[in-house]
Amino acid sequence: MKTPEIQKYRVDKWLWAARFFKTRSLATDAVTAGHIHLNGERPKPARDLKVGDMLRIQVPHGEFEVEVLALSDQRGSGEKARSLYQETPESLVKREQAALEKQLAPQFDHPLAKGRPTKKWRRQLHLLERG
Repeated sequence: MKTPEIQKYRVDKWLWAARFFKTRSLATDAVTAGHIHLNGERPKPARDLKVGDMLRIQVPHGEFEVEVLALSDQRGSGEKARSLYQETPESLVKREQAALEKQLAPQFDHPLAKGRPTKKWRRQLHLLERG
């Protein structure tokens, strides 16, 4: 009698397949840097995942706390990626609150200060410096 094969899915591959990172190397770097926590612990990139595991993922666009619903090591569409996990309600509320705080925070960037200053803007800066 054959035993069913148990497929193993690495944390970094799953994060890439779930579209939290654009490349596998970015996912591996994030796990190594400690931005990913699996069931409250810092895993290594090759650590195996199983359904029901809880992941806390810190990425530039937010902090997610998700439960693993399905396993995959192939990157697919966004709908397929969303079916791999379920975000906790607390995490969703926390991300929405952070987005609102970011939107309400004052911005100190000058709208014309993108890149190198223009000749006109540089002249105005020199006038301000001279007094």
